[in-house]
Amino acid sequence: MNKVTNLIAGFAGAVALNILHESLKNKSSNVPRVDRLGEEALGHALDFFGIGGKRGKALYGPTLAGDLISNTIYYSLIGNGNVKNVFTRSIVSGLAAGMGAVTLPKSMGLNPEPVAKNNQVKVLTVAYYLVGALVTATMVKAFRK
Repeated sequence: MNKVTNLIAGFAGAVALNILHESLKNKSSNVPRVDRLGEEALGHALDFFGIGGKRGKALYGPTLAGDLISNTIYYSLIGNGNVKNVFTRSIVSGLAAGMGAVTLPKSMGLNPEPVAKNNQVKVLTVAYYLVGALVTATMVKAFRK
């Protein structure tokens, strides 16, 4: 499978992840708020480069774009290798991304609460990333037929 189709499959997974998150983020206080984590991270990056001041809703669009780009690239790696193992790779990749989202924020100086405030939010965070990975694997399989 070539890089372009891997990127298309990865983009489908990234879009699925973001649709899931955007659809559910305001439904309960016990769902992940990956957007808040991303906005905080982008705010810190802007501060580092001396472009402070922007926070909250002003960072929503750029954070969403960055999330789509980074998840597209990450998920596109699922398409590398033998199609026979694509679902195994997607499960491992999805679980790794989700676990990273839950466990890394604190060590990166970010507030982990939006993705790890309780066990339900942690499990859902991991599940969101797993869904994106499985959508990617499904697209990879479809492209290879």
